[in-house]
Amino acid sequence: MVEQDVGQIRFDFFPGLPMEVEVRDVHVTSDAGILPIRQFDDQIGYTRRFIACLDDVRDPQRINHTAGQMLRQRLYGIIAGYEDCNDHDSLRSDPAFKVVAGKTPQESDLASQPTLSRFENAIDVPALWRLHDFFLDDFIASWDAPPASLTLDLDAWDDPCHGDQQLALFHGYFDQYQYFPLTFSCAETKQILWTALRPGHVHAALGADDDLQYIVHRLRAAWPDVRLHVRGDAGCGVPWMYAACERLQVDYTFGLAANAVLKKASDALLQEAVERFEQTGEPQRLFTQMLYRAQSWKHFRRVIVKAECNALGTNRRFIVTTRAGAAVLPEAAYDDYALRGESENRNKELKEGVVADRLSCHRFMANYFRLQMHAAALNLLVRLRRVVADPPALTTWDQPHDQRVPVADAQQPLGALADPERRRYHNYRRRLDPLGEGHLSTWRTMLIKVAGEVVQSVRRLRVILPASWPHLPWFRHVCRHIALLGTCALSDP
Repeated sequence: MVEQDVGQIRFDFFPGLPMEVEVRDVHVTSDAGILPIRQFDDQIGYTRRFIACLDDVRDPQRINHTAGQMLRQRLYGIIAGYEDCNDHDSLRSDPAFKVVAGKTPQESDLASQPTLSRFENAIDVPALWRLHDFFLDDFIASWDAPPASLTLDLDAWDDPCHGDQQLALFHGYFDQYQYFPLTFSCAETKQILWTALRPGHVHAALGADDDLQYIVHRLRAAWPDVRLHVRGDAGCGVPWMYAACERLQVDYTFGLAANAVLKKASDALLQEAVERFEQTGEPQRLFTQMLYRAQSWKHFRRVIVKAECNALGTNRRFIVTTRAGAAVLPEAAYDDYALRGESENRNKELKEGVVADRLSCHRFMANYFRLQMHAAALNLLVRLRRVVADPPALTTWDQPHDQRVPVADAQQPLGALADPERRRYHNYRRRLDPLGEGHLSTWRTMLIKVAGEVVQSVRRLRVILPASWPHLPWFRHVCRHIALLGTCALSDP
């Protein structure tokens, strides 16, 4: 039973104690956890550099909401799970979003949905290109010292469209109207270096060679001695990508679609795997390598063959690679390629974490800008993850029943661990360091989504968090690492 009087709500389900609900005019937010992210953002100048890429042609005398305020509205809204402009009609007066946008809780409300939509639709092509440079500049600046080598994973992913978006075209393979974005990410840091929006009907590798050339030139201008390795699936493994990598002197590994010639050349290996499985009952995984030239190729290239047989049947896969040592250790070359599956998590974080497939504007360029904002929001989290990460040592980790088992060689890099051992380590790390590699959903659960009261006085803003919040230790952990980062920045000459 619920009794409602004017201005008062009562419940009587609790035995012996009537419950009354009061509504007061207080500045309370459900997203107080975005505040430390804003502090980190300010220390590395992230959104400040993003905003510098945009042109604001409005009359300064007639502006109520600056480009910086609107960008931070959108960027932090995406991080907190409010991916669409419509969400900001209900967030305009939220004190946390006001503060991260540069307003006090008592100042006027933030921009409405129509104002934010006009902001997104005002973007032009030169600004989009400057934003491409922003991603590369930020990636380069994120390194304290020049890296010896980098692995770049490229992937195309489908973005179904359900409205009247420009260049949302039908793709026969996906059987839908869509956009077809292309993304380059770094395997070492998990940052996105490049994301490009493309019409929905294009080939998966269309324009990837030009994008790769620009990325390589920018990286080598900063780090002349860096060794680059590019990985992609069979959709991106096409002759013009091989040629581009060879012209740029970049190592590459691409998936290769099977054909009759490749199958015939690997039949003996597959048969050997089948016979061994029948004899031993143990899953078999055999490798070989060969020089192969397709009819459309100008010269021979090295192809690695994997043949598997287990209780589920047989499996045969091919890759083409210039990876050093592939002729001697084909299994290692293939396993390195298989690690590109981690880049699929970038697509997952883009599509599910920051909902980068919410490209519902009519104009293609506005949707291109939206894609870059969503990628920038993810990169901000990725950079913060690296700062707060506290991975357990490789020497030991917990096993079932809390037994501690040492790694055979604790000095070897994590990537050199055998697959079962590497998986056990990652599972252990997820328990001890959940934010260090946690997806955005984990960050929202453990940091961002917390109620807080923002109190403004003459001298300061106070944010009051509940002492009973179970994730308060992780909030303190993040704030402590951000503070240490600021201390280090001040001590640098």
